[in-house]
Amino acid sequence: MAIHIGTSGWSYKHWKGIYYPDDLAPEDYLNFYAADFSCVEINTSFYHLPQPGTVEHWMMETPEKFRFCPKLSRYVTHIKRLHDPEDTLPRFFEIFDPYLKYLGPVLIQLPPNLEFNPEVVEPFLTTLTSTYKQYDFVLEARHDSWLSEAAMEMLHAYKIGWVIADSGGRWPSAKTVTSRTVYIRFHGKGGTYNSSYDHAELKAYADDIRRWHRERLQIWVFFNNDVGGYALENAQELMKMLKAG
Repeated sequence: MAIHIGTSGWSYKHWKGIYYPDDLAPEDYLNFYAADFSCVEINTSFYHLPQPGTVEHWMMETPEKFRFCPKLSRYVTHIKRLHDPEDTLPRFFEIFDPYLKYLGPVLIQLPPNLEFNPEVVEPFLTTLTSTYKQYDFVLEARHDSWLSEAAMEMLHAYKIGWVIADSGGRWPSAKTVTSRTVYIRFHGKGGTYNSSYDHAELKAYADDIRRWHRERLQIWVFFNNDVGGYALENAQELMKMLKAG
């Protein structure tokens, strides 16, 4: 099974001069990024759905084996708060269905005030997994109630991967595996998005990743600490660690 490592987005203006050459046009950022990394999260799909032509352009700009992990629309997670999935989900998947072969897991990021309520969560997961069987899903919860045994058992039952979120304690985190997909998000240790991980911290995760890889799990790792280009540096360092064995 492959180990995929990348960042949570690529179109950051503040990466110009840090990573992207000063003379590189923004429309060429993705192609440049894809030469160094095998995957990326689509963060923009959380805020507004991209046009089909835009998605097609992204797919055509990258190598055949490059993968995109779109974030589910906040209309589904933050506004409707998982209610009425039969009405809220189709528009999102209509955009991405034609490009399924280019996709990794779909990220479901929940708001910090959304507690685990089985009466809401189970109907949502039932609709999601029965209607969109061809997709792989992972869920990032930001309320402590999701660390319960009942929540983890439900994710396992529906084959939804639990997102291992490292945020320096800002949001709940557990190195728990609930599906054949391990999905890790690094938000920054010292302060969300604006701090770097040191060698020892990355090595600890590298050891976990090697173990999960031996268990033949699919592994996805994304760095979201974009400020100062920390995400790029940390992703590249982790890649080197794993390559070195």
